[in-house]
Amino acid sequence: MREAATVTADPRVPLIPQAPEGLSRRARYFVEGHGLRVPHRDLEPFREAWLKQGIPDAEIDRAVAFQERWGGLALPPAPAYEGGPRVLEADAPEGSAANGWRFPAGDCRVSMAHGFMIGPGGEFGIDADHWTPLHASTEGWVEALALACHAGRWAETITKIKGSAVEDLNLDGFEPVPEVQGLADTWWRGEDSLIAVYRGEASGFSAPHCLRAHVYGGLDAWGLAGN
Repeated sequence: MREAATVTADPRVPLIPQAPEGLSRRARYFVEGHGLRVPHRDLEPFREAWLKQGIPDAEIDRAVAFQERWGGLALPPAPAYEGGPRVLEADAPEGSAANGWRFPAGDCRVSMAHGFMIGPGGEFGIDADHWTPLHASTEGWVEALALACHAGRWAETITKIKGSAVEDLNLDGFEPVPEVQGLADTWWRGEDSLIAVYRGEASGFSAPHCLRAHVYGGLDAWGLAGN
């Protein structure tokens, strides 16, 4: 059972966040222009109790490092997954040496059949019927949010595709967008359009009808990159 935590506002924490290092310029502008940094808890006081529960020290270190880098960061809703986490916030790691350890990445905005988790290798994903990594890192998730915001602003058209029609998308001439570090979820850049493919829920629930894709059309060079 998780211990209750009291979050005390720290006046030294700025409401406007400073973007973590390692993000693209587009993602830095997104975090600092659209995000908020809200009070979040210090995980160190939980270390002793978590160790007694059998959670390895190294896994607690990972959760603490995540909290120091991302904790309290509130970003605009994601285009998929019912908007994503409300606030990025780590909690007690769960798992085993055999199956790997994960820890929560933040609570859902609404009641969902899955939770957002950070995987054994730092992957950002969802824990549904089974664990499904969406991006290779939290940075990839934030980059995808920033790109969706940017593309949505500059596209002349936005086409939403569902289910089996996603498999019929022609990606010839498109290249993957590397900074989103896509695993289940990927972004593709073409001559004048960007395509976001969301496979996470389809994979996590073994439900092909949950496939989603958004096609942002009519983009110029700035709209395609924004960097």
